[in-house]
Amino acid sequence: MPRTTKTRTRGYRPHVRRVERVQDPACALVALSSEPRPVLLHSAGGAPARFSLLGFAPREVVELAPPAAAAWAELARVLDGLAAWAPTERLPGPFQGGFLGALSYDLHAPGARLDLPADLPAEPFAQPLVVGGIYTDFLVWEHDAERCFLVLDDDDTRPAREARLLAALAEECPAPRAPGGHFRRATSAPAHRRGVEAVRAQIEAGEIYQANLSHRLVGRLPGDPRDAYRSLIAANPVPFAGYIGWPGGALLSASPELLFEVDADVPGEPRRVRTRPIKGTAPRSTDPERDAALGAALLVSAKDRAELAMIVDLERNDLGRVARLGPGGGARVDTEARLERYASVQHLVADVSAELAPGVTPVELLGALFPGGSITGAPKLRSMEVIAALEGAGRGFFTGSLGFVDTRGAAAFNILIRSLLWQASGDVSLRVGGGVTWASDPRAEDEETLHKAASLLAGLGAGLDPRR
Repeated sequence: MPRTTKTRTRGYRPHVRRVERVQDPACALVALSSEPRPVLLHSAGGAPARFSLLGFAPREVVELAPPAAAAWAELARVLDGLAAWAPTERLPGPFQGGFLGALSYDLHAPGARLDLPADLPAEPFAQPLVVGGIYTDFLVWEHDAERCFLVLDDDDTRPAREARLLAALAEECPAPRAPGGHFRRATSAPAHRRGVEAVRAQIEAGEIYQANLSHRLVGRLPGDPRDAYRSLIAANPVPFAGYIGWPGGALLSASPELLFEVDADVPGEPRRVRTRPIKGTAPRSTDPERDAALGAALLVSAKDRAELAMIVDLERNDLGRVARLGPGGGARVDTEARLERYASVQHLVADVSAELAPGVTPVELLGALFPGGSITGAPKLRSMEVIAALEGAGRGFFTGSLGFVDTRGAAAFNILIRSLLWQASGDVSLRVGGGVTWASDPRAEDEETLHKAASLLAGLGAGLDPRR
């Protein structure tokens, strides 16, 4: 059953202090290792890299188990009550206290009538559908201004907590150490390629236009997942990275993809909601000419541009469900098919936005866009049914979202691609996938998934057993 555990009493009077020695967010995550239930939203590189946020010691713990309908209902209750936690003054950065957490892909869309296999098992690690909490203690980095602030609930324990936290943040941050390890495929290459062919058959039959098919890698990593996150993100600096830890495990994300961000709900002012779908992937090269050629080829790739165009259309439709109607309303495409480069890959990216209709609640906005169309396919619900039948199990947090909803209704969530799920035992799961269209080549699609995994594993000092 869903549960929400209260850990402290209500009320939020913030104390804000600038941190003179600005630690890197990943270093701060390690430095504050004694703080429970950390959530880091990390603009580690790329664009936009405006702010990072590290919450810890939540006022309320939110941990929701299946069924999905009950989890959505409880999440709505939590998010609808956030205004009661509003701070008594404006805080630095975009987050004004509120919910920080991760949502499992297996929440699906609220109210969606999916025809899923009756015997579909849960994701093998069987983690919660939602994990997070209500946070009033956090660090926030304003990267453009190179400033960092510590925000604490100003209760009787605040002076002692502040002294302890500042002392921990003042410690030297050692160089990241890759944990090492070995991963293997849970699904063989021939089996995954047959899955790609099965998606193509569904496209030929007119059931779908595309679907994002994934497979799972499993391994073991020694040490602390916070240390592993530092190593991972040093090798994969991306704008929507993140980390969340809870007693049963941790989630480490090097995601370059935004699900959505939305402005605060200020009476009389319009609210803009934005999404940035990614489709099309090419490797990077250390040779500048070769690197440029790979990017140029991706920009003119008919298959990749068509795939992105389909997802842009899907996102416009999703945004249209919550957009303001009338003249100037509806969703619009701000930029189409531009190239973005990251440490090991380059992608095609587009920007879609809309002015939000009055009265749309945070959970209604999440429900309209979740899960992201770029990691399901088109049409969304039918492609999710195809994915479930072919992948044969739930996805867990992979292709879910990590982010925040604050006390003013501002929100931002990533899409949990390039993300590892870590159990307390040291067992680690990594799913990788890609969009399949009629033009897809099964061997090439499988190789692309391994290329996506390679940069993550390299950042961890880990390897992949090639025998499967």
